Amino acid sequence: MSEATTVRLDPGAFGELRESFHGRLVRPEDPDYDTDRRIWNASIDRRPALIAFCTDSDDVASALRFATLTGLEVAVRSGGHSFPGQSLTEGGVVIDLSAMRKIRVDPERRTARVQAGTLLGELDQATQRFGLAVPSGVVTHTGVAGLTLGGGIGWLMRRYGLTIDQLTGVDLVTAGGEQVRADASENTDLFWGVRGGGGNFGVVTAFDFRLNPVGPIVLAGPIVWPMSESARLLRFYREWIAEAPDDLTTAVVHRKAPPLDFIPAELHGTPVVMVVCCWAGSVEEGERFLLPLRRFGHPVLDLCAPKQYTDHQAMFDASFPHGRWYYFKSRDVAALTDEVIELTAHHAARFTSPMTAFPIFQLGGAISRVGEEETAFSGRDSGHTFNIGATCATSAGFDEERAWARGFWSALAPFESGSYVNFLMDEGPERVRQAYGPRKYARLSELKRRYDPDNVFHLNQNISPDGAV
Repeated sequence: MSEATTVRLDPGAFGELRESFHGRLVRPEDPDYDTDRRIWNASIDRRPALIAFCTDSDDVASALRFATLTGLEVAVRSGGHSFPGQSLTEGGVVIDLSAMRKIRVDPERRTARVQAGTLLGELDQATQRFGLAVPSGVVTHTGVAGLTLGGGIGWLMRRYGLTIDQLTGVDLVTAGGEQVRADASENTDLFWGVRGGGGNFGVVTAFDFRLNPVGPIVLAGPIVWPMSESARLLRFYREWIAEAPDDLTTAVVHRKAPPLDFIPAELHGTPVVMVVCCWAGSVEEGERFLLPLRRFGHPVLDLCAPKQYTDHQAMFDASFPHGRWYYFKSRDVAALTDEVIELTAHHAARFTSPMTAFPIFQLGGAISRVGEEETAFSGRDSGHTFNIGATCATSAGFDEERAWARGFWSALAPFESGSYVNFLMDEGPERVRQAYGPRKYARLSELKRRYDPDNVFHLNQNISPDGAV
């Protein structure tokens, strides 16, 4: 029996919580417990003592007070996509925000107010009704909250920047249960910190975003070559994107072709390399710019075409569903040098799982034109982010696939120019410090001392309140 199932919740404290709480409270003995505790990454299996499904900020404050009073560890869950499973605790309290999913769009002012349990696909659907969008991630069942607080990379980032670059304010519940506002005029230090500093300073319950004109039609999708063409393609790609305008964001993906209906059966399981494009401007201009890529070598499949923006946003969903076993390693690199390209081609040929896929995201554009010190996010000058993912259906073969990811990641170490905190696993405090750099980490640590001196919110890429690593 797991330790968590033996935790006895203080009856007096739990009774007080139940009286003030508006949402559901789920314990290990409840019939829905095993369903309710699951998160996206099935390799993470933890048993919290309590899951508090909050309906508003008052519920969040009540759940925090209960956890503090009883001394139980706190995890905060929005979409549950944390790579290392930091949205789930063993024997503690999960503050679940999934019932908080209201979205209010003002198309005239081009703004959206978004509750913290909202998923990316829901936000896209609400804003695309008006031909507007927030730059966000690449899997629609990801939570808005976790993605945003770590920075937010996705298909519009070279045109409109990171998700945090369109964030205008947040509502937040502190470790002490205080409900505060942070924006450009109120608690400005905290507003700086939540734009890249993760969930270190409190539970964000609502986000305010600027919206941008997008679509509804974009020129988007993958162009596919045999994996054997990886090195040649990457060298061509490096030169081709050197002149790319901000309208274009791309990712190079190595994987085995999945058995999807729109992929010819003869390609299923075949090792391939693809350039996935999203052109957010005029389709005609995009067709002209993409022409050299389409003509490179001998593509085995070309699915880059005008389509609904929301359809493109969901393109990776089938590759990253709930319930698989996931492990990720990540590094930023300044450029795709010949050495980086050769390493990539070498390691891409050595994974075995038909579910493993690793994207190399193109950065730059609008990301790099925001000042490095304007937000807590670090790495605006990086050229590419490697998201080396090992994926299996079950535990079978997972250890071997994970070892492949670690080996590839280690080989890229000499070329690292930074790291994206949303792509980190549980890699220790020194790695977090490196991700932010000493100056930003010191500023974040000072904020942590002010808003969470006891480190209640430590299930994250944690900033130490004492500045230690």
